[in-house]
Amino acid sequence: MLLGPVYGQTPGKTEITDTNTPLHLLQPDYPVPYGIVNKEDVKVVIDRVRDYLADVTPASLVDKISLDEIKDPKNFNHNTQLKQGDFRLLSYEWGVTYSAMLEAGEITGDKKYTDYTKDRVKFIADLYPHFRTMKEQKNALHSILHPGALDDAGALCAAFIKTERAGVDADVRPIVDNFMNYIMTKEYRLEDGTLARNRPLKNTIWLDDLYMSVPAIVQMGKLTGEQKYYDEAVRQIELFSQRMFNKDKGLYMHGWVEDMDVHPEFHWARANGWALLTKIEVLSALPENHPGREVVMDLLKKHIRGLAPLQSGAGFWHQLLDKNDSYLETSATAIYAYCIAKAINEGWIDDLAHAPMVMLAWHAVSTMVNERGQVEGTCVGTGMGFDPAFYYHRPVNKFAAHGYGPVIAAGAEIYRLIQNNEFEINDSSLQLLKQ
Repeated sequence: MLLGPVYGQTPGKTEITDTNTPLHLLQPDYPVPYGIVNKEDVKVVIDRVRDYLADVTPASLVDKISLDEIKDPKNFNHNTQLKQGDFRLLSYEWGVTYSAMLEAGEITGDKKYTDYTKDRVKFIADLYPHFRTMKEQKNALHSILHPGALDDAGALCAAFIKTERAGVDADVRPIVDNFMNYIMTKEYRLEDGTLARNRPLKNTIWLDDLYMSVPAIVQMGKLTGEQKYYDEAVRQIELFSQRMFNKDKGLYMHGWVEDMDVHPEFHWARANGWALLTKIEVLSALPENHPGREVVMDLLKKHIRGLAPLQSGAGFWHQLLDKNDSYLETSATAIYAYCIAKAINEGWIDDLAHAPMVMLAWHAVSTMVNERGQVEGTCVGTGMGFDPAFYYHRPVNKFAAHGYGPVIAAGAEIYRLIQNNEFEINDSSLQLLKQ
């Protein structure tokens, strides 16, 4: 006895069968949009994000008590602070966002993106000499005057160097030199020179720190032409990868502790994103004839091969990459979309194999941008954990700043991918047309 309509049959109509209908043309019920994307639609999504960020990240100073705006440097004091918005202009996440805005401006030709970064970098650079003379360490620019971790220095430094090279009416070099002095001479290292932390335990390596240091180092090489920076960037990738890259899985563990016999091998998605993004940054800046280029390229390809089969049917990757019961996470998916699209666009990986998956990833990411331009579904800041529950239950929040730069960067490279290629639907499957 049938309790309801048969699948594929509408009451009162002829039942769909193999003989009266080309079943292979039936439309699948996808959980996210699927198919060919046009670049105009991509631009609509990232424009929404950019416009939101422009509204909620003011570049001005106020008195922290009265909240009155302060413009005259003569009135700067320990009560002077950056006007609060939804996000912090001096965070590492905003270093990612500044870089993403520059790339989006270059690819789309829309000056609004470039100006977002240039305006804020100029604002910070113009303030720097005034606050540097203050005796009090705790002031509006404390974290860039006195960086105490790679989080304070690397991502912002890389973005500031890119902005200087793009042309900005400000002297950013003093900030860059201060950041680089911290990264190269003050950050804690293991005996072999690997950048490390002494938390949560002594002699600990966080995968995140690969991104919080190496892109700045390689950009310094591009800025100065000095070989030592290129060599150090490659060396750090090798040192981290020797300890943290699981060759069998093609994935990185999140943390490594020197005194542990068995390391906590949790393949956290965003940390893997930082590692993938670092390799993209290095290959984009490293001279073609540098002897370390082949090593970095090989690691990039192996990492992408490890990530590809773990993409979910909804286009996202999971919070713990190899744990399908962990939640689907936006920021990591956006980072992978950017990196894989960039690798295709640069001719580093096979386009036929990877273009459809990266388009699916963009479809997924685009569904997480709400009408206001906020990015939903991003895991909040996450330290190193030693048990799965820590990662499984990290909160997600639309004010987690980690999602914004990656979404804009992903949209920019997807825009370029669409601009330079043609796609078709074949048996409901998205495929790139080989030219």
